[in-house]
Amino acid sequence: MASKRVFSFLVDDDDADVQSLKPEARPHIARNGVRQMIAQALQSMGDQVVNAKTVLPWLVTALGAPGAFVAFLVPIRESGSMLPQAAWAPRIRQQPRRKWVWVAGATGQAVATTGLALVAATASGVVAGVGILAALAVFALARSLTSIASKDVLGRTIPQGLRGQITGVTTVASAAVALTLGLALRIWGGDSVNTAVLAALLGGAAIAWGVAAAVFATVREPAEEPEQDAEDGPNWAAQARDLWREDRIFRRFVTARALLLVSALSPPFVVTFGTAQGEGSLSSLGLFIIAQGVAGVVGGPLFGRLADRSSRRLMIGASLAASAVIVAFLALARVPALEGAAWLAAATYLLLALAHVGARLARKTYVVDIAEGDQRTQYVAVANTLMGVLLLAVGAVTAALAALGSGFALLLLAALGVAGAWVGRTLPEAERR
Repeated sequence: MASKRVFSFLVDDDDADVQSLKPEARPHIARNGVRQMIAQALQSMGDQVVNAKTVLPWLVTALGAPGAFVAFLVPIRESGSMLPQAAWAPRIRQQPRRKWVWVAGATGQAVATTGLALVAATASGVVAGVGILAALAVFALARSLTSIASKDVLGRTIPQGLRGQITGVTTVASAAVALTLGLALRIWGGDSVNTAVLAALLGGAAIAWGVAAAVFATVREPAEEPEQDAEDGPNWAAQARDLWREDRIFRRFVTARALLLVSALSPPFVVTFGTAQGEGSLSSLGLFIIAQGVAGVVGGPLFGRLADRSSRRLMIGASLAASAVIVAFLALARVPALEGAAWLAAATYLLLALAHVGARLARKTYVVDIAEGDQRTQYVAVANTLMGVLLLAVGAVTAALAALGSGFALLLLAALGVAGAWVGRTLPEAERR
C-alpha cells in the first residue's frame, strides 16, 4: 500500500511498541500515521501565517492599528487556546472517538482565519486592531479543541516509540513552508508588505485548515467506551485541583513546562532588539520567518527521534540551551564591535526557535507517553489550562520588566530556563513510571 511505503520512508519503526495499542488499531498504523502527518502538517502551515510573534504584529502595523494591540497578540493566542481545556475535558471524555473533536477545532480555525483575511482586506486603524484580536480569540478557542484531541488520537492510533517522529515530520513540513514564505517576503517584500498580500496568505491558510479537517476525518480511530460517571463526578475545577494536589508526577511536569516558557516568550524581545538595530521595516518579516523555518527543518527530525529516546532529557537540554543563548546574546550585544549588528538578533532568534522546537516536541511526547486513555486527556487539558494562567502571569511580569529594557526581561527568562532544567531532572523517564 502507498501509505505503508510513505510511512516506512518517513518513520523508523524498529523501536515501535505495537502492543501498546488496541488490537483493532494495529493494522492501520501506517494509514493513520500518514493521515495525521498530512493533517498536522497542513495545520502547521497555517500556523506560519497566523503567527502572533511575526506575521500578525506586522499586519497590525501595516493596517495602522495602535501599537497597544500588538501587546495582546501572544497572550490571546496562547492563553486562549489553553485556559478552556480543563473545562472542555469532561465533555470530550464522553466522545467515543476524539477525531471529531479535532475536526471541529480545525473547522473553527478555518473560519477564524477567514475572518482575519477579511479584516486584512477591508479594515484599518482601531477597527482593524479590534477585528484581529476578536478573530484571534475565536481561533484560539478552536485551537484548544485540536490541542486536546490530537494527543488522544495519536495515543490511540500510533504506538509508543513513533509518536515523536510523527510530530517531527509535521514540524519539518511546516518549516519548509516557512522557508518558502520567508524567502518570498524577503525577496519581493521590499520596505513594506501590501496588506492584500497578507490577506491572500491568510485566505490560503484558511483553506489549509479546511483540507486538514477533511483528511483527519479519515483516520481510523478505535472507539472507546466513554466514562459513564464523568458528568456526575466533581466539576472540572475540582478535578484539576485534585490532580494537582495528588499526582506528584503531573505537578512536576506542569512546573517544568511552565519554566520552559523561556523559549516561547523570549523571541519577541529579540525581535524588538533587532528592530532597534535597524531591522524595523516590514521586509525584515521574511528574515525572522526564514529563521523559524530553518529551525523546523533542522530540529524536527533530530528532536523527534531524541524525544522518542528520552523526552525528559530533551526537555532539560532545550531549557538549558535557550538560557545559554539568551546569556550569550546579551553579552555579545554589549561588545562594541557588534553594536548595531542586525544579524545578531536574527541569529539569536534562529537558535531560540531551534531550542523551542526541541522543548515543544519533548513536552508533547512526554505527556502522551506518561499517561494512558482518559488520564491522558485529563493531563493534557488540566496542564494546558494551568499553563494558560501561568503564561498570563509570566507575561505580565516580563512586560513590566521590559519597560525597563528588554535585557531585564530576557535575564528573568534565562533564569527560569535554568530552573526548568533543574525541575526536569526530578521527572521520571516516561517508560519507567
